[in-house]
Amino acid sequence: MRSQWEALLKNLGEWQGSFTRISPQGGILEDIPSVVSLEGLNNNQTIRLTLRLAENEEVFEYSSFGRGMLFFENGAFSQGSIQLGPFSEFGAELGLIYENRRLRLVQLFDKNLQLNKLTVIREHLAGTQPVQRSPLRVDDLLGEWQGEAVTIYPDWRPSQSDSTKMQLQLDNAGRLTQSLTFGERTITSTAIVKDSIIHFNQDPHKQIQVLLFPDGASATSPLKLQLRQPFFLEVGWLIQADLRQRMIRSYNDKGEWVSLTLVTERRVKSFL
Repeated sequence: MRSQWEALLKNLGEWQGSFTRISPQGGILEDIPSVVSLEGLNNNQTIRLTLRLAENEEVFEYSSFGRGMLFFENGAFSQGSIQLGPFSEFGAELGLIYENRRLRLVQLFDKNLQLNKLTVIREHLAGTQPVQRSPLRVDDLLGEWQGEAVTIYPDWRPSQSDSTKMQLQLDNAGRLTQSLTFGERTITSTAIVKDSIIHFNQDPHKQIQVLLFPDGASATSPLKLQLRQPFFLEVGWLIQADLRQRMIRSYNDKGEWVSLTLVTERRVKSFL
């Protein structure tokens, strides 16, 4: 098992791309060119991070990271709040990596626990060609997907692997049906599709939406966090027509961050 610091080193390099600020309704507010450079110092014992957004530059150096951050072996990671509380801002970043590309999503909630801001960060390594995909559509996701979920834990218990299966299909009324299987557990839900937004709203206390973005990206968020209710944040990435990654950051009914799951899945059947 690769150590957390060794997994971080999979992100070394100069990543060029943009920070796209998005409203909770899915509207693009601004798109800012970015360069993020991660350089190893002192035989990679220290990391220097240089962030350039438009004309602004910030430099950070660190040799450890906080309790709110975990890495997978391929370099994918998440960092963010470890505890939900009343009247406090809350948020997390979820970062996926594939070959010369990264996709990162930041989801922020205000002090009233309402979804407030999203930022999608699309990057490629300097010297390589970016892969531009058209905005994600529901039709791109329809079908049966099979894969593997690896779950890691902030309390350092051993990781867990489960097989996964997801089926997404539209009924005659245009409603989306999702059947999701993790190991032995299957959850079925339905949603309303409106343009680039998918609303899962069977439970009035758990309004969950999925926003579809350019380059195969998607963000799953509660519209409002509820105290004493478990919840999760998710980023999805359609890397190729039949290859997708998802990362899920899960919290329990006490508002505690309890796990981080990376799903890698392939489409084995299309329902179009």
